[in-house]
Amino acid sequence: MATNSDIARVIHALIFAVHAQRHQRRKDEAKTPYINHPVALVHILAVEAGVDDADVLSAAALHDFIEGCCGPGKEWSLDEGSALLRERFGPQVLAYVDAVTDDKTLPKAERKRLQMELAAHVPHGAKLVKRADKIANLRDIATTPPVSSSTASPSSRSVILRCMD
Repeated sequence: MATNSDIARVIHALIFAVHAQRHQRRKDEAKTPYINHPVALVHILAVEAGVDDADVLSAAALHDFIEGCCGPGKEWSLDEGSALLRERFGPQVLAYVDAVTDDKTLPKAERKRLQMELAAHVPHGAKLVKRADKIANLRDIATTPPVSSSTASPSSRSVILRCMD
């Protein structure tokens, strides 16, 4: 069972994500606030799956921080973003976030190929975050599809299956 300290850590991660991603929007017609997505992951894991590991839930809240907020032209460099997560949330949360973070310098097809190749080898907590991410993305596509597309990436099913072991 989660302690008050664990709950506070997860709330701290959510507040950090809210601040860091406050200007980001989803690609749907309504331009939904992006933060709804990390909050959905925390809900899927904590409420639907019964996960009470504060590191996993914090990583779910922060799973897109490095991809979305760090790198060239963004508020933090990749190294600064990693250091910030390690300092504020600990090495395990950073390890989970790193395990689900794509290298945005690679072409999309290569990123998806690497996701499938590496999915079975990431830590269990990162697998939980990746599963919740895919579930949330598939739900969003069904209810509020992106303007540019109305179908999920063909790799989504493959990545979920590789995370199942």
